[in-house]
Amino acid sequence: MSSDLLAKQRLVVIATKNEGKVKEFAEALAKLGKEVTSLREYPEIGDIVEDGESFAANARIKAKTAGDLLGVPVLADDSGLCVAALGGEPGIYSARFAGEGASDSDNNAKLLRELEARGAALPDESALADGSRMLSRAQFVCALALYDPGAGRFIEAEGAVDGVITDKPHGDGGFGYDPFFYLPQLGLGMAELSKSEKNEISHRGEAIRALLVKLITAVE
Repeated sequence: MSSDLLAKQRLVVIATKNEGKVKEFAEALAKLGKEVTSLREYPEIGDIVEDGESFAANARIKAKTAGDLLGVPVLADDSGLCVAALGGEPGIYSARFAGEGASDSDNNAKLLRELEARGAALPDESALADGSRMLSRAQFVCALALYDPGAGRFIEAEGAVDGVITDKPHGDGGFGYDPFFYLPQLGLGMAELSKSEKNEISHRGEAIRALLVKLITAVE
């Protein structure tokens, strides 16, 4: 059963202050006639504590907290890097792997230190043409949660992309762990892809496409 609010409400709030994410979601939701704004427009909400035990749980927390306060549909995402040799770390702590307020370079440095300390390597395919080594299989994961306060329910989707962590960066685009996330299937690092190429294969791009399919059904 569709929600009148989700079906009729033109505005969807994106539970982030990251303008890059807002633009990406705006382009996707425009296909359904939706307009978006972000938490930058609602400073009274403040920082939302993400204390869930999974990407999906954190996305739900953010979406529901903002949705209940604003009374409009809210879309939230949580994403991160899961490295096999580290038992799935940094996972939900990806943004603060090296501590609260850590920079991308801080997090990447800790990632490489942890892998080196564990002697991580993929022996059968560890050397690339440029001399860098592949250290561990890894996966970028994104969970999306669209909360409709009118119906008190969520519409959720997830996306993932597989790759490997290398000991040297490939490319200087993207952000976060992108420079060290290599895509053997493409022979390129995530940071070497153009924005459109990244959207085609990224975990967030996959999650957004899956969510759109569910939304089309939900508002019919």
